[in-house]
Amino acid sequence: MRERVLAIVSFIAQYFLDDRDLIVESDLVEELLAVGFEAEEIDAAFCWMESQTLFAPGSNEVSLNAPALSHRVFSTEENRVLSSEARGFLIRLRTMGMLDDEIQEEVIEKALMIADDEVTLKEIKTITVLAIFANSQNEWRREFDCLLEDDWPRLLN
Repeated sequence: MRERVLAIVSFIAQYFLDDRDLIVESDLVEELLAVGFEAEEIDAAFCWMESQTLFAPGSNEVSLNAPALSHRVFSTEENRVLSSEARGFLIRLRTMGMLDDEIQEEVIEKALMIADDEVTLKEIKTITVLAIFANSQNEWRREFDCLLEDDWPRLLN
C-alpha cells in the first residue's frame, strides 16, 4: 500500500507542477478514484502529506547554498533503509546546493518514519520534493519538475 500512497502523492505533486487550475479537493479525489486508486489509499496519502507539512521546520525559505563543504555519513540504520540510489540522490542534491543540512535531515527522518523495507529512489524523490515544497512553496517549481524527470542539465542551467 505504501507504494500506491506514494504514487498518489506523486500524482498530486505532478498535478500542481503542471500549472493546472486549482480545483477543490473533492474533484481531485474523484480524478484519483477514476484512475483506479482506492478511497483508503487516497485518504492515507492526504493524511501523510498533511503530517509532512505540519512537521516541517520553521523556515519557509529555501535558498541555493554554495555546494556542500562537508559530507554527511549515513548511520547503519540509514544505510539499511535507504537504497544506495536514494543515498546517492541526496548526496548529489546536497553537493549541488539544492538541499541544506536542515532539509536533508528532514528528508532522511521522514524516509525512516515511512520505511517498512528499503526506501527506493522514487520514494526519496517524492519525499524530497515534498520537503522542499513545504519549505519553499512555489518558488522552486522548475526545480521540482527537473528532479521528478531526472532532467539534470536543465536543473543546472
